[in-house]
Amino acid sequence: MPNIYIGDSDLVEGLRLGDEDAFEQIYDRYWHKLYRVAENKVRASDEAKEIVQDIFLDLWVRRGTVSIGELEHYLLGAVKFKVLDFFKKEIVRRNYDKFVFINMSEADWDTEEELAYNDLNQSLIACIDQLPPKTRVVFELSKLQHKPNVEIAKILKMSTRSVEYHLSQGLKTLRIQLQDYSIYVLLLIAHYFSK
Repeated sequence: MPNIYIGDSDLVEGLRLGDEDAFEQIYDRYWHKLYRVAENKVRASDEAKEIVQDIFLDLWVRRGTVSIGELEHYLLGAVKFKVLDFFKKEIVRRNYDKFVFINMSEADWDTEEELAYNDLNQSLIACIDQLPPKTRVVFELSKLQHKPNVEIAKILKMSTRSVEYHLSQGLKTLRIQLQDYSIYVLLLIAHYFSK
């Protein structure tokens, strides 16, 4: 029969003694709250889940040595530090992506990168083809034929505001659909828009 703990201080003591029931009750009691806080900060469900899982893993691994005064305060503080760590890593990753993008010459491309670039190119074309018809036409006129918004509005007999709306929707859709390609998106966009 599992041990039942009423208060947080009892849970902390049970955890310190290595009681798995205490750990499970802490997990059940706080997982959703910690997830909501993390997701609100990082704005990404998978990353928020990973942050919370890391907190509970660390809590279990350090159960005998960690000093916890108030459990909820401790856990929310852990979320704060894990979120800060997430953003630090994200900044490092983005800076690395920028460094690679800036310092990569055409001679640096190897076969794998060429294949990834071609795959992205095909995905970009497929995504553009899947845009709603008006959005696709506006997007192609603007981004592929480099026509100004005013000219597009005249060609399509619509307001410049509508042109801006369709461009915004098209770019938003492409960003969502192509988010897995990160650095390659930057390279391809630079390639497309430099012509």
